[in-house]
Amino acid sequence: MDADTMLPELIPETNYLLRMADGTIKQVNPFTGTEVWTVPGRGNRPLGIAGKEGRRLDPAKVDGHCPFCARNYLETPPEKARLVGTGHGYETLYNLNAERLFDTVADFRRVANLFEIVSCDYWQKNFGYTLPDAVQARMHAYLSTEAGRHHVLEVLHGRMRLSGMDPATIQDIPVEEKLRMATGFFGGGHELIIARRHFVEGATHHNQLASSGALTPAEHYQYMRFTIDAVRDIYLTNRYVRYVAVFQNWLKPAGASFDHLHKQLVAIDERGVQNDTEVRLARANPNIYNDAAVNFAGYRNLVFAENDHAIAFAGFGHRYPTLEIFSKSERSQPWNHSAEELRGMSDMIHACHAAMGAEIPCNEEWYYKPPDADVAMPWRVLIKWRTTTPAGFEGGTKIYVNTIDPESLRDKVVPRLFELKNQGRIAPMKIAFECDCVPNCLKYNPAVRRREAVAAEFAPLSGEERHGRGRSPNPAGGQGP
Repeated sequence: MDADTMLPELIPETNYLLRMADGTIKQVNPFTGTEVWTVPGRGNRPLGIAGKEGRRLDPAKVDGHCPFCARNYLETPPEKARLVGTGHGYETLYNLNAERLFDTVADFRRVANLFEIVSCDYWQKNFGYTLPDAVQARMHAYLSTEAGRHHVLEVLHGRMRLSGMDPATIQDIPVEEKLRMATGFFGGGHELIIARRHFVEGATHHNQLASSGALTPAEHYQYMRFTIDAVRDIYLTNRYVRYVAVFQNWLKPAGASFDHLHKQLVAIDERGVQNDTEVRLARANPNIYNDAAVNFAGYRNLVFAENDHAIAFAGFGHRYPTLEIFSKSERSQPWNHSAEELRGMSDMIHACHAAMGAEIPCNEEWYYKPPDADVAMPWRVLIKWRTTTPAGFEGGTKIYVNTIDPESLRDKVVPRLFELKNQGRIAPMKIAFECDCVPNCLKYNPAVRRREAVAAEFAPLSGEERHGRGRSPNPAGGQGP
């Protein structure tokens, strides 16, 4: 028996979630093997950021609180696209020149990350990557104007200073060399999707930040759609990309540079260790995401919300309290979802953020089938509450202490979801006991779809249906006897 076949057997279902006699809860993640304990008494620690400063906002700094704010468009690299509300919907504007940046107010902007994890040089030197003609033309057009060149040079100078470079050294670098260094602003694969608001509308104090949950369901859908369009474009622009990691760090304890809502997209030339592991698991058990995730969560009453296209439950076997949202779609990648399926996922993710509030640091992580994978895998999003810091015990044992067990996490979220639903602040959905929790509700697995098709074929027919099937079509085109 090879390793791929044995891998799923290493973690039996009985180990996923186990309550000990003293109340200690032990968990093992079926997809990562991570072991987690929740110890009685440690779950009473406060959530969110203790002592978060609530000082009054300076009216003079409206829309100018950080480099991501609307008054500071010139502090980020040139835009690749922006989404603008038109009064009748939204319009995507591409490749605006520097002179036009302030003609409209962007609801969401797509820009290069100033400090790339994987740089444009990486792709050029390791793969011989060259910018596509359209991107080259875009870069030349932007740099052909005085405002465009000035913008790019100022952003480059800022990056150099932040990197600790001596001002005299910066001054000595030829302009043409600096402009060559700006290639990544136009053709790199590490991007940001930046939301418009730093604080909620009408905010008066610094603790009124605009998180994902502060968006309306319609705004969040546009945020998701705009992000997915960018992911798809990265794949189309660079054929060497094997995976685009999508994540959102909310608040500095979760890794955010600024407390301003944004997502990050990072193109890499590997699937990543987690994806490689899951591909092997899915080969061994094509239904594993139903069996070891959604079905198990349903049997253990961990599902807390559901709509036609997505389902959410309190995750188990995570270092941090984690909300898991799975797409029910038969399509494995977000850019292939229908508008209705994408809206269903967006509504569920938005509701989870709204329920947790803006005070809890968190990471939103996307998982989907890599384009070169040969197995079906559902799109899912994990929202991890960064409420604890792994310390010496975790490092020495690889057993992580999560202060909130899955059932307690569910119980924290459900009352808030009902409250938000009654207020009309989240989209309609089923919550807690309202959820159907039908086994194998994830349709990514072709075998599940085939079983459903067979079941539907042999289901009892209504009188009208029986009448309609009373005559079989004649191959010659007429009706049978």
